[in-house]
Amino acid sequence: MSAVSLRPYVPADLKRCAEIFRASVEELTAEDYSAEQREAWASTADNEEAFAARVGGGLTLIAIIDGASAGFATLKGEDTIEMLYVAPEFACQGVGRTLVDALTRLAAARGAKRLTTEASDVSKPLFEKSGFSAQKRNLVRVGDEWLANTTMTKTLGAEPPPPTRH
Repeated sequence: MSAVSLRPYVPADLKRCAEIFRASVEELTAEDYSAEQREAWASTADNEEAFAARVGGGLTLIAIIDGASAGFATLKGEDTIEMLYVAPEFACQGVGRTLVDALTRLAAARGAKRLTTEASDVSKPLFEKSGFSAQKRNLVRVGDEWLANTTMTKTLGAEPPPPTRH
């Protein structure tokens, strides 16, 4: 398995991020979402201006393996992982975990006490392995389709209580 490195998103990455987004939704979510749901979800990248605003509207990291863009994730504000997508050819190679770990460290460094995400059914196990816990199930309307996801949170910077003195 090749090492995953990270770098900040630049506007020139937009086309590749849209490709990763579409391929990830179309190929990696097939067991959890219908063809109609996947098409509605993937089509949200068709509006280039709106997609650019989502990717560029937060702190987005690009994961690189052997010089290729393998995935991306966006931290919106200081405490929300808004987007996490991995190209199918790089799935199960540590890309998602590397991105989640990096955004977790960045959120903690920015002073966030809790990190939240709306995890798709396919990404939920990754977030669970990264210390997130499920809070509630959601139904989100995308176009004419309803998609289920799970609100998940992780407490950051939890320090043990100071020792008590007797």
